[in-house]
Amino acid sequence: MAAFFIVNVEIPNQEDRKSYDEYIEQVKPIVESHGGAYLVRSEQVSLFAGDNAPDRIIVIRFESRQALEACFASTEYAAVKGLREISVKTNAFMVEQ
Repeated sequence: MAAFFIVNVEIPNQEDRKSYDEYIEQVKPIVESHGGAYLVRSEQVSLFAGDNAPDRIIVIRFESRQALEACFASTEYAAVKGLREISVKTNAFMVEQ
């Protein structure tokens, strides 16, 4: 069963986002090494319904929940996640299909 990792990102300080840009660059090969395929990775977000649009949306497809969990529990990811944690606010979801 495929698993999708969906992240809404709020970038509080667009002018000083160096740490987040470093994270973006470093996380992609980690995700891909675990079989993750980016379906959406964009800041071109328009509000369709509701109150607030995030600044960025990411959707990643993994072959399974186990592959997704292994990616984000890996030592490689642990080494870079701090760059995201200090620079942006996120809401992340896993959806299985």
